[in-house]
Amino acid sequence: MTTPAQPARPALEIRSHGVSDKGRVREHNEDQFLIAELAKAMHFVGSTVAEPRTIFSNQRAHLFAVADGMGGHSAGAEASALAVRSIEGFVLESLRWFSDVRTDDAGLLRDFCSALVDADARLIEVGARSPETSGMGTTMTVAWCQDAELRVLHVGDSRCYLARGGVLHQLTQDHTLVGELVRNRVITPAQASEHVMRHVVTNAVGGTTQGVHVEVQRTRIEPGDALLLCSDGLTGMVADEEICAILAAEPDPRAACQRLITAALEAGGKDNVTVIVARCGPAAPPG
Repeated sequence: MTTPAQPARPALEIRSHGVSDKGRVREHNEDQFLIAELAKAMHFVGSTVAEPRTIFSNQRAHLFAVADGMGGHSAGAEASALAVRSIEGFVLESLRWFSDVRTDDAGLLRDFCSALVDADARLIEVGARSPETSGMGTTMTVAWCQDAELRVLHVGDSRCYLARGGVLHQLTQDHTLVGELVRNRVITPAQASEHVMRHVVTNAVGGTTQGVHVEVQRTRIEPGDALLLCSDGLTGMVADEEICAILAAEPDPRAACQRLITAALEAGGKDNVTVIVARCGPAAPPG
């Protein structure tokens, strides 16, 4: 007798939460975030051996995204929303996410990069329709977790961090004029935090000129890791050391998000602030 193959169990269990706040100074919130879980599903319309119902495989993928719009309230909020919807549509309709990410890594990343290039063209097209939306753009930081593999696609100055063993690792670079000056050792990181040009973004989805450079990062995640995606409304107000301490002290993603938002507001809340925290734990045993 042949025993039916059991679906592969996920390598990790991921719990996540996100919060967005307009801050204490801005009148409107131009940030957006997305948290989604994907699972293969089978819906029984009729069967002699199974009741009509939907069952899900154990295979899971997790999608996280933060977008910080630019161009003024209506244009910035529309830009960030369009970019997030573009990623949603791409993942739902086009991405073959259930393929083995380890054997098709190049194809997965190529498809994600193409989706961001398409979003860039879409924002420029929409922005050209009226003076109110002209030049609108957005940052975009996307994290894709599948089978303990983390892939990050990044444009702009929002950030993705990985906290592991009490150490906070910034996985993405800041695509800003000041970020380039720091990388070229023209100024120090300490000088960058006070630089008058620190908010000048050099790479965005949308904007005035079509063409976007998508930064790609790859790493594996482990039980005990925490993933943080955030807009610069957090990192402009709260030092990395305090961010790391909050993540270490708050194992619950919801509580960690709220403490991070509170820290940014108490420091002045000069910008919209958005955070996503995802906690990685060992997969639950079958039962």
